[in-house]
Amino acid sequence: MWLLRWILKAAIFFTLFAFALNNQQDATVHFFFGTAWRTPLVLVVLAAFAAGLVAGVLAMVPRWWKHRSAASRVHTAAAVTPSAPPQPPVPPHGL
Repeated sequence: MWLLRWILKAAIFFTLFAFALNNQQDATVHFFFGTAWRTPLVLVVLAAFAAGLVAGVLAMVPRWWKHRSAASRVHTAAAVTPSAPPQPPVPPHGL
């Protein structure tokens, strides 16, 4: 299984590497007020990927904070309240 996973990762890497090598043409990204950015297409794609990654992380931050505060509240509540003594097991009913 680990060999299949390694082969899949290698195939994905070489596909993306070939994509990067084949997209060396200049691309122009036009911004506001007549400004432009001329760069190879692969850098434009990488910049878009990085911007999406940053946007995704920033979108998840409020949920992370909410879950972290809920976990800390549960942790402090468990530390304050003593645990109940264990109950003896109930014998099974029936024959």
